[in-house]
This record gives sequence, C-alpha cells and structure tokens, in this order.
Amino acid sequence: MSNDRTYNVLFLCTGNSARSVLGEAIVNHLGEGRFRGFSAGSQPKGQVHPYTLDLLAGLRLPIEGLFSKSWDLYAVAGAPQMDFIFTVCDSAAGEACPVWPGQPMTAHWGIPDPAAVEGSEVERRAAFRQAYAVLENRIRLFLSLPLASLDRMTLQNRLRAIGQQTPSAAAA
Repeated sequence: MSNDRTYNVLFLCTGNSARSVLGEAIVNHLGEGRFRGFSAGSQPKGQVHPYTLDLLAGLRLPIEGLFSKSWDLYAVAGAPQMDFIFTVCDSAAGEACPVWPGQPMTAHWGIPDPAAVEGSEVERRAAFRQAYAVLENRIRLFLSLPLASLDRMTLQNRLRAIGQQTPSAAAA
C-alpha cells in the first residue's frame, strides 16, 4: 500500500447511529487527509443518536453530513472503493456482508453499544464517551501503521490485534 494516496475506511454496525458514526468522525478528524472515514449499518436506525452528535460537537469535531445509512450504499457501482472495513458491533460482524469491490482489508473491532446502556443520563453519556475513547485509541494505532512497508498478511494481523484490545485497556 502506498502512502501517497487517500485510504477509504468504512465502519460498520447494525444501526449506524453511534459507534460506526463515531469511527467515521474520528478517522476524518485524525486522518489528516490521508484517510477518509465512512459509516453504514446493516439495519440503519435512520438517524444518528443525539448523544453521538452532542459528544462530537462538544469535542469540536464536524457533524455536518453525518447520517444513518445502509451499507448497501457502498456496495454498488460508483460507490467509493473501500480500503479498510471495520465492524464495530458483534451482530454486524456475524451478518452476511455485501461483496465489497477491491478486496478491502477487514477486521472486527467490537465495542459495547452505548445506545443500549440503561441508567441515568450521566451514565448513558459516559457510555458514549467510553466508546469514543476506545475507538479513538484503536484508530490512532491504525493510523500509525506503516502501511507502505507491511505485506497484506502482516497488516491483516495488525488490524485484528488492534481490535483485540479490551475496552478498558484501550481507554487507559
């Protein structure tokens, strides 16, 4: 893989309302033009969770253009070709995915669903911050990989290893 091009990164989840959208926003923020983030879901909720948008806005990350969409959008002719695809929820990892053009590198980076957390508003918002912290750590590790010097098998192993980090270790 060459370092003189922009890599497209797709984050997949079932509902495309929280974790995958956070991944998209973080890659677009930290990728510095070398990486372009996208997100989608197998069964999109139709709207981004309000806590996702509040968190990103509070961190001064752009939220314009973020919306809940189907992964079918990226599996059709003319869609951006993905270089990397990360599933961020366990249910999406087990689903039959579309056939992605170009044989992108894939890995599962499972993170507990902050939208499923019950409790007070403080507890629920804390779950979104925790998901963000885990994703940010994993994405920073991913962005620091020497893509141009890694063979495909080594890169695949590194991507999987990043996803194996426990959420508590990643946030530490």
